[in-house]
Amino acid sequence: MATQMIDSSTKLDQIRTEVSRYVVGQQELVDRLLLAMLCNGHVLLEGVPGIAKTLTVNCLANAVQAQFSRIQFTPDLLPGDLTGTLVYDPRHHTFTPEKGPVFANLLLADEINRAPAKVQSALLEAMQEKQVTLGKETFDLPSPFLVLATQNPIEQEGTYALPEAQVDRFMFKLKVGYPSMEDELVIMQRMAKTEAKIDIHPVLTLEELTQMRAVLDETFLDEKIQRYIVRLVDCTRHPSKYNLDIERYVRFGASPRASIYLSLAARGNAMMNGRDYTVPQDVKDIAHDVLRHRLAITYRAEADSVTSDDLLEQMLDAVPVVES
Repeated sequence: MATQMIDSSTKLDQIRTEVSRYVVGQQELVDRLLLAMLCNGHVLLEGVPGIAKTLTVNCLANAVQAQFSRIQFTPDLLPGDLTGTLVYDPRHHTFTPEKGPVFANLLLADEINRAPAKVQSALLEAMQEKQVTLGKETFDLPSPFLVLATQNPIEQEGTYALPEAQVDRFMFKLKVGYPSMEDELVIMQRMAKTEAKIDIHPVLTLEELTQMRAVLDETFLDEKIQRYIVRLVDCTRHPSKYNLDIERYVRFGASPRASIYLSLAARGNAMMNGRDYTVPQDVKDIAHDVLRHRLAITYRAEADSVTSDDLLEQMLDAVPVVES
């Protein structure tokens, strides 16, 4: 187990090094994408244009020897453009399935909030069931299958809000910010060329990724930490039980899926730090990314400029690690 943990940590460091040749100042984003890949969870990236969301996903996909597809979501996109369709063969009078770009290991859904409801529904089935229905036939998606979706938070025209049921399917919602001035200087020096070439060397195979997931499943998670996770999720639903006067700001709390993802991500975080056991800090490190999109806030919270991250910070302070 210890040897496998060391091998996994070495591989993860190699991927970080390879991606950092082109992506500067987004180390936390790279780590979270790697963590999602280990945990077999989908990721929603939110940030203004031009801060390397798409570039980071592209580089990560190239660092892993996996099939990669990218879809630019637009208001006129149809479900068939995503999943594929049935093509009629006049010679044999039969319909042949023509698979769409969703049949890949890594799917980059660029500006997902520009897609209409029917397209989002088709993607929802793929994300949850890992399968696609064409006509009367159902096709399994490749394994692993991960959706890495980006959305622009500042534009409203021509966008469609993601249904809460679909947002809950994402393991993480990551907020991507601006780089520091020093990082931006390095970015400019590297990328300010008429043709900026990106040459990422593959580091990880799909077989190795499967082995790393097996190591993650064996990472120790004490029952006390499991109970801490459950209490933290319960606090999002019943904050008054933990002496928090914030119920006027909470419309509804996180689903049991949050407990599952917190457990997985905490073990993955421990693994990425070279440990075969989890500590409470692992839960705290990933809590915001797992819970921020599962905690629905009220209009009053928005009026008072209170965000889900603000509320989660109070919850993390209020919920004890060890039950008294």
